[in-house]
Amino acid sequence: MFHKILIANRGEIAVRLIRACRDLGVSPVAVYSEADRQALHVRLADEAYFIGESPASQSYLLGEKIIDAARKSGAEAIHPGYGFLSEREWFARAVTEAGIKFIGPSPESIEMMGDKTNARVAALKAGAPIVPGTTEPLSDEAGARRVAAEIGYPVMLKASAGGGGKGMRIVRSAEEIGAALQMASAEAQSAFGDPSVYIEKFIERPRHIEIQVVADEHGNIIHLGERECSVQRRHQKVIEECPASFNDPALRARMGQAAVEIARAADYFSIGTMEFLVDADRNFYFLEMNTRLQVEHPVTELVTGIDLVREQIRIAAGEKLTIKQEDVRWEGSAIECRVYAEDPDRNFLPSPGRITRLRTPSGPGVRDDSGVYEGWEVPLFYDPMISKLAAWGATRGEAIARMKRALGEYHVGGIRTTIPFFLSVLDDEEFARGEIDTGYIARFLERRKAKAETQNNNDDTQIAAAIAAAINFTKQSKTNVAAAPAERSSKWKMAGRTAALNNR
Repeated sequence: MFHKILIANRGEIAVRLIRACRDLGVSPVAVYSEADRQALHVRLADEAYFIGESPASQSYLLGEKIIDAARKSGAEAIHPGYGFLSEREWFARAVTEAGIKFIGPSPESIEMMGDKTNARVAALKAGAPIVPGTTEPLSDEAGARRVAAEIGYPVMLKASAGGGGKGMRIVRSAEEIGAALQMASAEAQSAFGDPSVYIEKFIERPRHIEIQVVADEHGNIIHLGERECSVQRRHQKVIEECPASFNDPALRARMGQAAVEIARAADYFSIGTMEFLVDADRNFYFLEMNTRLQVEHPVTELVTGIDLVREQIRIAAGEKLTIKQEDVRWEGSAIECRVYAEDPDRNFLPSPGRITRLRTPSGPGVRDDSGVYEGWEVPLFYDPMISKLAAWGATRGEAIARMKRALGEYHVGGIRTTIPFFLSVLDDEEFARGEIDTGYIARFLERRKAKAETQNNNDDTQIAAAIAAAINFTKQSKTNVAAAPAERSSKWKMAGRTAALNNR
């Protein structure tokens, strides 16, 4: 086992990796930018090294500075976490050439599976079904039109080196394809430095299901089942579950075997995730592979009882898997909400700023992977996720109930967060029934908007009715006063006035 590991990341994932190092008796080393001088991961590490200014391009994306920090600290390995440099084959190669262990797959596997078209070829070789489309980048608009006509509209244009919804466009007619191709290619170039785009059939209302694989350097590969990642906003996952809400063990076995075979075809080791689309008839299609630790890994850990980060570090140290496929068990259900510093009432605009008050949830079945603390200034430079809140229950219903309780306990003062949004989703009947797909959030937001408009209309009607009633009451009062007969005056008052006049 390693004695010291440098963590090339920040925020909640850096904190998660530091805790895994502590569990293994390994000394964790942090790196930080100007904005992160007082960050939680810096405070928790044994050592910390400054690597540059606040923008990621001047700090966390500078591989040579991270490797230099590892050399200075004496770290034998570097863990990239996710995001930043985690899926850059050149970084994995540079780390290896520096005589430091990269905690992840080989540079060759990252290069093969990081390119979406190469990954589709690998899936075909492994005998796994893929979404109909190209296995090579498109060369021009004419080629895109030809393929789209062959597989039928709607189609999806996707960046070959992409991820996170960048460089993606849905095209529903031939008239749209030219402009969509230009926009997808430009966005791919901006986000990934690679303008290449491929095309595939767009499947209406699919579920996004991913399979977790674990492979050592000795040829042993297993899968840990599926995660339901269909609840997405702008192609970004916001709620994940394990197992899938439709919970089909037979489908899990078939998809798991396909994932294992794809990993074997890529000579893969470490942990990784195969992403699939599942249609209404439960046919599944390989999409891509993430050659790193996933944001949503806690739900798999809660249901299987397997510490994925610990296994990843052990594999990098050259150890064999200690678990076999037949040893894997799935107990209960887990759900995760990504808590972002965003304002749901303003179209999820980032909400950076100082956290003036922080109360985090706890109790049975609740886990909060956080990278912030009370008094911390959430910076504008990075992803606005501040924590991953996960809840486990014996059933999906119990997991949802615990998540509601946990969200109700969660309080973050000084900034806006997505906590109220998640509470609304968990109260939605469609979500509760597990009737979700990649278009669920769009439908949910439309329902909420329509409900708000109806409520506003009802409120306006009630206000107008109240105003009309008040006006009518005032008119009636004036009429009654003007028309009041003299005899309605008090007899005692009149008697008093008469007596006064008689005594004059």
